[in-house]
Amino acid sequence: MSALTTTVHKGPEIAALAWDLARLRLQVFRDWPYLYEGSEPEEAEYLQELMASDDAICVAVTAGAAVVGVSTGLPLKDAHAEFRDPVAEFGLDPEPIFYCAETVIAAAHRGQGVYRTLFEARETHARSLGCTEICFCSVDRPMDHPQRPAGAAPLDPVWRRYRYAPVDGLKMRFTWTDVGSAAPTEKTLQVWSKRL
Repeated sequence: MSALTTTVHKGPEIAALAWDLARLRLQVFRDWPYLYEGSEPEEAEYLQELMASDDAICVAVTAGAAVVGVSTGLPLKDAHAEFRDPVAEFGLDPEPIFYCAETVIAAAHRGQGVYRTLFEARETHARSLGCTEICFCSVDRPMDHPQRPAGAAPLDPVWRRYRYAPVDGLKMRFTWTDVGSAAPTEKTLQVWSKRL
């Protein structure tokens, strides 16, 4: 198995990873719990918003020539209103908060420390920007959801081990089309955060 290499890309540099990020997002988020039926045009629009911030980051882990893990983030003040506004309306100042957008890892490379590497790189970047808090959000899915795989376990214990905790009462709402659905529906996501 190829040795894993980590690289960090910022702002406009993220364009070099556009296809790899889109590919992994479409692949990983199609699975439980996101069930995201995405498209390349939607991914292109998302990436344009991300690259608009000079302080955005994209951390990539490669095995040989293949990108097998990607994680992104940006200052919350630079994020799209769908991310930023719920935090401000909750009574928190977005200015010192760094928002972690996603962490996606190819199935064959999970359990090898890639997840921790990606999280730590984003936290280091957030500190370098002077951010004092970092957050991300996870989708809420009911236990009896018909597409929930047998034995599916949440990542909550992992996030708590990294010292993240859910922010009681702080939710975000996003709309996307689930795999197997004909139309998009609104989803509720729980915000998790920690002090840096």
